[in-house]
Amino acid sequence: MIDFTDRLLPDRGQPARAIHVVRPDGFDAWLAAQPPRVRTAVAAHRLRGKPGDRAILPGDTADDWAMLLVCNDPVASPWRIASLGASLPEGTYRLATGEVGRAGLGWLLAQHSFDRYTKGDPVGPRVLLTDDAARIDDTVRLAAATALVRDLVNTGASDLGPAELEAEAELLAKRHGATLTVTRGDALATGYPMIHAVGQAATRDRAPRLIELEWGDPAHPRVAIVGKGVVFDSGGLNIKPGAGMRLMKKDMGGAAHALALAGLVMAARLPVRLHLLIPAVENAIAGNAFRPGDVLQTRLGLTVENTNTDAEGRLILGDALAKAGEDKPALIIDFATLTGAARVALGPDLPPLFTDDDALAADLLAAASEVGDPMWRLPLWDGYDEMLTSDIADLVNAPDGGFAGAVTAALFLRRFVPKDTPWVHIDTFAWRPSAKPGRPKGGEALGLRAVYQMLKARYPAR
Repeated sequence: MIDFTDRLLPDRGQPARAIHVVRPDGFDAWLAAQPPRVRTAVAAHRLRGKPGDRAILPGDTADDWAMLLVCNDPVASPWRIASLGASLPEGTYRLATGEVGRAGLGWLLAQHSFDRYTKGDPVGPRVLLTDDAARIDDTVRLAAATALVRDLVNTGASDLGPAELEAEAELLAKRHGATLTVTRGDALATGYPMIHAVGQAATRDRAPRLIELEWGDPAHPRVAIVGKGVVFDSGGLNIKPGAGMRLMKKDMGGAAHALALAGLVMAARLPVRLHLLIPAVENAIAGNAFRPGDVLQTRLGLTVENTNTDAEGRLILGDALAKAGEDKPALIIDFATLTGAARVALGPDLPPLFTDDDALAADLLAAASEVGDPMWRLPLWDGYDEMLTSDIADLVNAPDGGFAGAVTAALFLRRFVPKDTPWVHIDTFAWRPSAKPGRPKGGEALGLRAVYQMLKARYPAR
């Protein structure tokens, strides 16, 4: 993965080319203040100050030049200059106004690409200077965490199974002095029966597991982060059609978010007792695959009638959430690529969050707005709880009819969370179907920065 540390540096007066970022409503005033050579160059490009207009501006000497970008994004947007981070030649740059702010993140991420299976970007680093040196470390960590999510989600399932997710957690544990515990294969059958049931049909080298990492002072508030780690989802015996299976390498996107967030929390040394839990499985098809109609035992003691083997993510999360709740955490956060219904409701860019805690929801939405990582609250509507009723067990995993699919999935998860424990479920897509500046098509972190910002505000580093 790209090293971002040399691409956002403190401005100490080093030689650098200027970047003029001008709002459309300020374009005429900016242009009037420029020397004749700049006005001539802008006229030659026939620019009128529309968003997206850009030009190379001549300097005092033959090899001196600057960059103009007309942009109506607010100064707080991470993506304000992302298009330049990807397109400018190798070199060192500074914003003419000096206001980098959150735009440093987009500058860095514009230079990241997933090149595991292709040749990488031959262009050298584009360095941005900033006078806000205190923000650099956190921005670099956010870029690295986002790139980690993208890389993990983009990796083909043949190269990323439960063992590889475990290896990522092990790297994190070694880097930050955390403790790693892994329960694998048939050892799951008694303690985590739903994780075992979903993953038992996979080959032995892709055996299911619950990956747990713990870090921090036990005296600090306990925060549990849970991530759905379905490394590939065939749909099980309720097999998906080919088109529906095409992107199912990304069904471990929740685990990727959880790993990245845990890394951010530990790197920032937030005063929490971190508990990371990743149930990692492949939902495969074999003679021992779990079946529609099977009644599954759970860690919590409830019984679940499995009505759809393609609603497996909520099953593995149920056991993991039950385990997280046993240690009386101050907060539980789960990320999951859980339902297509969430995409139908809100599209690919806007992950829904579900929580019964109004203060937690308000903090998350405020953080999302602050860092430009939008989310939307959907209801845990109690009236739909009856849709989970089973004739033969305590509940079903997937109600008939398909109404309110994202809501009923969240209500299923709520059954496994202690009632007095603050909890939020984020149904992230972890994928970008089309490219935008700084955000290529493919795996994407959606909701990661918002949750991290909320945690920093609740548990400020000392």
